Amino acid sequence: MPIFRPRHPEDFHGLNDGPEPGTAPRGDEGPRRPATAHRDGGPARLVVVGNPENRRVTLFTDAVRAAGLPAPRVVPWIRVLREGGADFAPGETVRLDSPGENPDVDRRWRGTGDPTRVEGSARWYAGFMAAVRGLRGGARLDDPDELAVLFDKRHCHGVLRTAGVPVPFSPTSGRAAASVRGWDDVRALMREHRMPRLFVKLAHGSSASGVLAVESAGDGRIRATTSVELAPDGTLFNSLKVRRYERERDIAAIVDTLAPDGLHLERWLPKASQHGRAADLRVVVVDGRATHAVVRTSTSPMTNLHLGGSRGDLALARQDVEAAGARWADVLQVCERAAACFPRTLCVGVDLLPATGWRRVAVGEVNAFGDLLPRLTGLPGSGAEGLDTYAAQVAALVRRAPHHPHRTEPAHDGA
Repeated sequence: MPIFRPRHPEDFHGLNDGPEPGTAPRGDEGPRRPATAHRDGGPARLVVVGNPENRRVTLFTDAVRAAGLPAPRVVPWIRVLREGGADFAPGETVRLDSPGENPDVDRRWRGTGDPTRVEGSARWYAGFMAAVRGLRGGARLDDPDELAVLFDKRHCHGVLRTAGVPVPFSPTSGRAAASVRGWDDVRALMREHRMPRLFVKLAHGSSASGVLAVESAGDGRIRATTSVELAPDGTLFNSLKVRRYERERDIAAIVDTLAPDGLHLERWLPKASQHGRAADLRVVVVDGRATHAVVRTSTSPMTNLHLGGSRGDLALARQDVEAAGARWADVLQVCERAAACFPRTLCVGVDLLPATGWRRVAVGEVNAFGDLLPRLTGLPGSGAEGLDTYAAQVAALVRRAPHHPHRTEPAHDGA
């Protein structure tokens, strides 16, 4: 996740498309799961590559200990960068966690002196993938090839579309799509594909960094809603304030600055609402099953909680889906179908876009590190009832191991 400055920021495509040009078939060998047990049948020793100070690592470590397993070994991302990689034993199972929110790591990959800068995401992507491929040995819970797709919105969209997962229409979907060199290209694609409302996203962005929700009117007026702060000298910063730009030259300046990092365009689908606020869902899929879901609502097009979004009412969302004549199980199945495109990755977070009226849904994005939902417990019937997202992942690993002789009794605090 990028670091934000606390300062002043209906078409469904891919249901019946043919294969994405340039995309190799997966083959018929079926999903390959990482080994998660020692040869004696006990669970493999867990290792986390992450930022030790980050609460993600702490929450996963707590979940491992609560399951009665030895605490995972933690390998800091900064050490991976300094040493050019890391080695893992054959009996270790390796989980990668988000490298975000660490200024030193971000600076080395992004190449900017200020971690709140928006620019540099293409360089970040190249550095991150090089670091991932420098991890040697062990069994992986996050497949490197699948991570390369998950962190490229253009390629990820193409993979989902090819698999028949409902997604918003995009003229930049797939590796063979034309690149967007700047605002003039965006304007041309808006006209060509009749997209008066669209999202412009960084191909390798996360946490709404660099996202613009663009609206145009027939009289030539245009507006962009974004958390990007355009400084007087033209540099761009991530801000916690969502703002609107209504001068086309400002919008063009932002897009032209971001274009060298790679841009992805998607039609802006009218979202369902809850209590007068736009609503979408983050659904966590663990080991192929939708286990956790949260409704996110906002008065702006970006529902991210750090940008002023708030958690909505999941029970009400389910009622609205069923009142519209759809089935809640089918909604969750769409998320599971999206996750199935990445069978060698244990856990993903799916951003699900319910259309106005709650009857139809589309997948906006699939996130490799989309499991940070503190205190949220599992969905009824998911097998993760009473478990948070991290405990659900640990439980999935334990289920994969046939015997657990190396488990210890969970620690209990005194009353």
